[in-house]
Amino acid sequence: MVEKIFMAVGVALLVSLIVGPFLIPVLRVLKFGQSIRDDGPQRHLSKAGTPTMGGLIFLCGIVVAVLLIAERPYSPGLLTLLGITLGFGLIGFLDDFLKVLRKRNLGLRAKQKLAGEFLLALVLAGASAMFLGRGTIVGIPFTSLEINLGILYYPLVALVVVSATNAVNLTDGLDGLAAGCTAFVAIGYILISILAVKSGFLEGVAVNSSDLAVFAAAVTGGCLGFLRFNLHPARVFMGDCGSLALGGALAGLAILSKSELVLIILGGVYVLEALSVIIQVISFQTRGKRIFRMSPLHHHFELGGWSEKKVVTVFWMVAVIFALLGVFSYSLMVI
Repeated sequence: MVEKIFMAVGVALLVSLIVGPFLIPVLRVLKFGQSIRDDGPQRHLSKAGTPTMGGLIFLCGIVVAVLLIAERPYSPGLLTLLGITLGFGLIGFLDDFLKVLRKRNLGLRAKQKLAGEFLLALVLAGASAMFLGRGTIVGIPFTSLEINLGILYYPLVALVVVSATNAVNLTDGLDGLAAGCTAFVAIGYILISILAVKSGFLEGVAVNSSDLAVFAAAVTGGCLGFLRFNLHPARVFMGDCGSLALGGALAGLAILSKSELVLIILGGVYVLEALSVIIQVISFQTRGKRIFRMSPLHHHFELGGWSEKKVVTVFWMVAVIFALLGVFSYSLMVI
């Protein structure tokens, strides 16, 4: 299993490193450049025109690594994971394409995106609970307690999936931020998959725990490969096709490893980013005042004088802490 994990990381990393130099010039020729918000940090205006849709780079790496390395690449569980990842990636691709077409930072309408996301989330919930043997039992982090939510499981999963995808999307605001944080969360899921194998926690679920680890490893390798082109100063942005796909991949891993609530801890950076936006909006609408200099949270520190590299480095360190805490909480669940 350990050998397959390292192979999956290596293959996804290598494929991403190979695809990047070919895809980035194509995106430039097609003029698939990023539009920058006028109300964002002023130094970000220099990034206008940087190719977007770079998420295609690591998506290629993930798919190739999973199909080559997984023990059962065409099992229902792995096909579900790949399907949900690519499904959310497609929604993001459409959003990115419309932004490029309209030459402004406005793609799909919020209602359209949410409708597509909730539809995919409900499909994932139904498939995992009814056809993959996942059931509707949810574990409580840091304890061995489990609750059978019955029909309430479906709205919970929909909320987790949609929240995860959009939280990753909000985090994708600085060079290397979302890709680096996601790599650490995916490493956390590699460790969680190993714990699941040793404990037999996923008995009855139609997915091999070692294949879950391979999928998480592929996500890790893909993100690491993408960082070669996305670190400051970024040569390409992942776009919504990348951030939504990564959110879908993490949500799928959470559901099939029975760690939906653990994802809130593992992805603590995403949660903080999303909460900063919610708090900012509520405060401004009710009090007419802002809590943060700008949301999401990474912009608050940017406007406070931190360099982009410093913000990303600190957020990566926080992501590592949350990932370790999430793995620890899962270990107590499976004892």
